[in-house]
Amino acid sequence: IPILQLPLFDYGESISNVVELFPTVWQATEWLTAPDPATRQRGMDALLELGAQKVSPLVAYVIATLLSDPEINIRRRVIYILADLISGDSSRKQTPEEVRQVVVNYLHKINETIVLSLLEVTISDQQVEKYLYHIFNACPYVGKYLGEIVTQWKNPLPIRQKAIYFIGIVGYLEALPGLERLMSRLEARQNGQYMMSFAPPSIRSDDELIP
Repeated sequence: IPILQLPLFDYGESISNVVELFPTVWQATEWLTAPDPATRQRGMDALLELGAQKVSPLVAYVIATLLSDPEINIRRRVIYILADLISGDSSRKQTPEEVRQVVVNYLHKINETIVLSLLEVTISDQQVEKYLYHIFNACPYVGKYLGEIVTQWKNPLPIRQKAIYFIGIVGYLEALPGLERLMSRLEARQNGQYMMSFAPPSIRSDDELIP
């Protein structure tokens, strides 16, 4: 039975002397799996310098797995890299379809925990929002996860606000019913506080979700 297997490198868009660079690329890719964050950063630096993420589906896939990295700065860099691979900016050379498809296939599998960790990145670096948009836009189930993050009171307010923001700019209609229910609860609670001004206020910071 023939098995369809994507090539490790797209030779049609290969960098110079790609065969000679195999050992270097391989070692740098292995560094991405190291327990030491500094080693993972060094591996990413080496791969980006070679441009390996743009010619190797394997390298692009391994980089994509770092979306769940414990280090927020690594997650931030991965967001920029993956957005560059899948955004389809007509002003730049297009990413080979084999590389792009590997990244998109991985993004289809991300879960709510990863989505939450990516929202955390936008709190520390607001510039990453326009790049994270491309990643979320490629994920068919992120709307469901964002809707759940918004309605979970345990999540910090800034995270919930970012979730609402991305629901809006990407346009996840499946999250709309949950947002409407949340809006009704917040408005009802707010109106109740107005009627009983003598009572101590509840968690008033949640009212900041209304706008």
